[in-house]
Amino acid sequence: MQRAVSDEEKGRRRADILRAAKRVFAKKGFHGTTIADIAKAARLSYGSVYWYFDSKDTLFHAVMDNEEQALRAHVWPHVLSAAGEGERPDPREIMRRAVQATFEYFEADKASAKVLFRDSYAMGAQFEKHLFGIYERFVDDIESMIAEAQKAQLIVQAPPRIVAFSVAALIGQLALRRLTTSDGLEAAVLADFVVSMTLDGLLPR
Repeated sequence: MQRAVSDEEKGRRRADILRAAKRVFAKKGFHGTTIADIAKAARLSYGSVYWYFDSKDTLFHAVMDNEEQALRAHVWPHVLSAAGEGERPDPREIMRRAVQATFEYFEADKASAKVLFRDSYAMGAQFEKHLFGIYERFVDDIESMIAEAQKAQLIVQAPPRIVAFSVAALIGQLALRRLTTSDGLEAAVLADFVVSMTLDGLLPR
């Protein structure tokens, strides 16, 4: 394949490499993947990959960034649509749609879940800082929903950051579990459970 010349061609070539890299990382894991594997999956020469990424580490970081952006691009329209309904947005419905959209995203793209939840968690300090940044931004979004629910007096006045971390941890672990089993539950049902447990607790009312 000829070298990309224009910025548009370079952008497409870079995107092709990222898509191929995600597939291979998801299948083989970070340590089992080589640049040669990725080049083959992208139908490029071995050296072509290095025009865009100077190492496997750099490429994996780029895949992580790409997946975060894709997840946010998928979830936020659901959040905004819920927030735009009615004169007074319902924080519970906003959270439910956000959680459901998150589960649906990872179920439709299990490679993304494997890269973010399986491989990134397992590689320790090498990618820990980057993953922590992604996680913090995810928690930021949840915290804003929790704060709105507290303003509406829908939930108790607990530290919103701690609540947000708890919700994020639950979503992450459930998304990781659903790589191997759905437990017979649709994403909508699971989202209802997460929101109900978060806002109402486990004790019967």
